[in-house]
Formats: sequence, structure tokens, C-alpha cells
Amino acid sequence: MRAGRKPTEELPLLLDRLDTPIGEMLIVADREGNLRAVDWVDYETRMRRLLRLHYGEKGFRLESARNLNGLTHAIGRYFSGERTAIDNLPVRTGGTSFQRHVWRELRSIPCGTTVSYTQLAVQIGRPAAVRAVGLANGANPIGVVVPCHRVIGANGSLTGYGGGMERKSWLLEHEARAFLL
Repeated sequence: MRAGRKPTEELPLLLDRLDTPIGEMLIVADREGNLRAVDWVDYETRMRRLLRLHYGEKGFRLESARNLNGLTHAIGRYFSGERTAIDNLPVRTGGTSFQRHVWRELRSIPCGTTVSYTQLAVQIGRPAAVRAVGLANGANPIGVVVPCHRVIGANGSLTGYGGGMERKSWLLEHEARAFLL
């Protein structure tokens, strides 16, 4: 989680804000241009708690910045209708190796499609780990870009989303429209 840094060394993280059709988004990246966290302004406290969990209480500092090596503009293009604008954005997260495995697999779910938690567990080669997959999905620090919103219940129902069900529904509809154009 803090690999490659001394325990007392602060990781400088850059914070930008983006107005989207579903609320203001917080975007956190490192100086190398890797996304570290994405969340909604109404969940800023949760995002900061997650950063402390991943990098330690004094393991990072947030600095305001604009466009974060083009990341903010790319995410803005996604919300403007260019659904593939976020597909290859660089990410670097904390988390356990299992969580990072699940998060990598989330990025393989094509835009405009969904999978169930069961399908996702099978895809990572752990068919009995459905609950653990769900927990990892819920702990994803880079929502939208690492598309946890594309995971649904086995019966096709929309299930929880850290940004709220209204946002999950909007994101899925937004992505589905790509196939109607």
C-alpha cells in the first residue's frame, strides 16, 4: 500500500474538480499522471478516509491543481459523450492484491454492457468468491474510470453504487446510448 516510499514520506496528490451532469466530481492523481481516486463532492469525506486507509494518516497531502495531466479533460469528454475517452487512463491504487485484481477486471467490461457479481467472480477465476468480489467492487477508489457501476445483480437488477443509485442508473443509460448513435 505504501510500497516504494519511506513510512514518513508524504505522497503529493493533486486534486481537481469537474462539473458533470450528475454532480461535481473530485479527481485525485499523482504527479506522474496516474489516477489515485475519483469520487463525488458529496462523498469527499469518504474519499479522504479511503486515501488515509490506502496511504496512511500522514502518508499523502492533497494540493489543488487543474486538468491533472489531461485526466480531467478526458473524464469530461466521457461525460460529453465520448465514452471511450477514459478507457486507457492510467490508474494506480492501493488496496490488496485481490482488490486490485478485481479492479483490473472491471476495466475489461465493455462500455454499454454489464456483468453480474457472479460473472465477475468467474472471470477472475474465483467462482466461489462472489461476496469478496462484491466487497472489492464496493471499495473501488476510482469509480467511473474503473467501472464498478457496470456490475449488477444476478437477476439483472441494479445493486448498490457508492455514488448513489441515481448516478449508477444515469451512467449505465449514458453508456447504452453509445450503441444507439
